[in-house]
Amino acid sequence: MVASQVLSCAWLQKFVGLVKEWRFPACRNSVVRCAWYVPCLASHETLQELCRKENLTCKSIGITNRSLKSYEVEYLCDYKVEEGKAYYLVKWKGWPESSNTWEPRKHLNCPLLIQNFLRDKNEYLSRGRGGKAMKLRNHVKTLKPAIADYVVKKAKQRIALQRWTEELNRKKNHKAMILVENTVDLEGPPLDFYYINEYKPAPGINVLNGITTGCECADCPAEKCCPKEAGFILAYNKRKKLKIQPGLPIYECNSYCRCGPDCPNRIVQKGTPYSLCIFRTNNGRGWGVKTLQKIKTNSFVMEYVGEVITSEEAERRGQFYDNQGNTYLFDLDYDSDEFTVDAARYGNVSHFVNHSCDPNLQVFNVFIDNLDLRLPRIALFSTRTIKAGEELTFDYQMKGSIDLTSDSAEGLSPSKKSIRTVCKCGAMCCRGYLN
Repeated sequence: MVASQVLSCAWLQKFVGLVKEWRFPACRNSVVRCAWYVPCLASHETLQELCRKENLTCKSIGITNRSLKSYEVEYLCDYKVEEGKAYYLVKWKGWPESSNTWEPRKHLNCPLLIQNFLRDKNEYLSRGRGGKAMKLRNHVKTLKPAIADYVVKKAKQRIALQRWTEELNRKKNHKAMILVENTVDLEGPPLDFYYINEYKPAPGINVLNGITTGCECADCPAEKCCPKEAGFILAYNKRKKLKIQPGLPIYECNSYCRCGPDCPNRIVQKGTPYSLCIFRTNNGRGWGVKTLQKIKTNSFVMEYVGEVITSEEAERRGQFYDNQGNTYLFDLDYDSDEFTVDAARYGNVSHFVNHSCDPNLQVFNVFIDNLDLRLPRIALFSTRTIKAGEELTFDYQMKGSIDLTSDSAEGLSPSKKSIRTVCKCGAMCCRGYLN
């Protein structure tokens, strides 16, 4: 929580009872402004009410200086007609639901929120009617409780997904945008997922092996450029597209190389160049990822990141994940099976990429600032031209990709094949099972 003034001891005592844990980062200079990161037991409404009582601002829950002094419509909850006039039940931004009020239509200057309200209402009415919304009769004066409840849930979901979108774009380290979309169900952001941009090594694992030298090329690639020093050819052509076959490693120039950021051998380390959308699939595969831009063949799309753990720890976690019916374990088996990437809780957009037996992405092992063959970085490149709006997929059983199931998969990992996970990729060459 970002507080605009010093918190009183009495308020702190109230707050202690509402949270599981907290931490105080150092205050900036002499400004009394502390960032609180709180896994909270209280609802947004309870915190909003406490903030208002103590005259505190907290942007993350919608309490700003403006909202402390004014009323702004956050979303519409219900509808009724009285004496021929239409009224909407308004949830005010930064105010608890107990402060909701009925307002006449002519007082509401929020056409987008009204549009959302009507669309959500019609979406509920169209269920079970072949997609055709049943129009409310003119004499209907109130909405049924089930309709109003659905409208509120959709409004809250929309706000939660917008907050998540802002969080993802705040944490990413590349220029391309990340969008979130759910037009399928009421599922909101995952509760136990934390966005990271690079490997998160477990204690005792070093993903940077202390490299202190780089190429001396004035214009890469040269005779002694990084890939040639490692005994391989440059992975990219003049158009910065992949030119090597699957199974061969990629050696990019590192932080000690003389070449600049525009070096043609610096691709993966720059992050994804394409705007992507995390979306809810409509066939039971949970979340998926689609591109918002056209992607040409052999282009770098994204990196697969997560916690780097030992294979022994992966085996232990795998048994736990099996009981939950999902896992995101990716064996780093370029040179050995000593380490595994676990993207279950920590990861980037690749966490949400689904499997396909006919994928448009291919896995490659990449070495940049770490030349340890046991710890390659995992990059996903396009296998063909991918149209804007098309879902991105890779084969969970391809070389270097073992023991993965989708966000919504049911069943066990390949190490326990007594139960096989049905594949829902829909490809003509579908193998029928993920394992």
